[in-house]
Amino acid sequence: MSGGGPVPILMYHAVAHAPARATHGLSVSPGAFAEQMDLLGVHGFTPVTCERLAAAWRGGTPLPPNPVLITFDDGYEGVHRYALPALAHHGFPATLFASTGWLRGRYETDGALDVMLDWPQVRELAAAGVEIGGHSHTHPQLDQLTDARLWFEVTRCREILTAELGRPPVSFAYPYGYSSRRVRHAVRSAGFGVSLAVGNALAAKGQGPYALRRVTVRRTTRIEEFQQLVSGRSLGRHFARDRALTKGYALVRRSRQVLGKVT
Repeated sequence: MSGGGPVPILMYHAVAHAPARATHGLSVSPGAFAEQMDLLGVHGFTPVTCERLAAAWRGGTPLPPNPVLITFDDGYEGVHRYALPALAHHGFPATLFASTGWLRGRYETDGALDVMLDWPQVRELAAAGVEIGGHSHTHPQLDQLTDARLWFEVTRCREILTAELGRPPVSFAYPYGYSSRRVRHAVRSAGFGVSLAVGNALAAKGQGPYALRRVTVRRTTRIEEFQQLVSGRSLGRHFARDRALTKGYALVRRSRQVLGKVT
């Protein structure tokens, strides 16, 4: 898989031995994460950042053979403690999408689900080759916000990341994977060049730069299943329940918008 062909984008959240209850299902153990990185190395996958994928699909430098993206949402402390050593062992780059109001430090707000990164750790990740992208400021469901609040969430996140890291972020991931044409327009207008949803399918150039799909890696994902996911096999079977729920949620969310129940 290279050139303009489909690319697996792996979506991780927490990496922890004993995650908080709220993040347990979407966490992976440090041992499982290391085993998954070993598999990528053995099978000849070449991790790239979200920024590099976007540049390649816009006509820049071609992608390497067997590209894959390793992404982390929210900004949990275990990404620094446990994932970074495994990534460094293989020389793998990755992308972290940070909810700036959840990170520990001067911009911290309520709502974080577990122990989060602090800003020195974020800078260490960036220095080690981890691309830092945006994930809103307080992790709301962006498609349910007013225009003013949506703009604040996207631009405040971008402003903070730029101030703390010395360069504006290129990539963005929608909290909960929820977006709409209005949300995608706001993300693009704020200056982000590419953004990711979920979808539990391989990313493809035809999805457009503001709706690239990812594959969820969970605590229950065993190594055999992981190999299938990263190879793009049996995705429909593995995520049949997720897709059914997503369709149901989409109907509910559209109904709320029609009734004007945005906040």
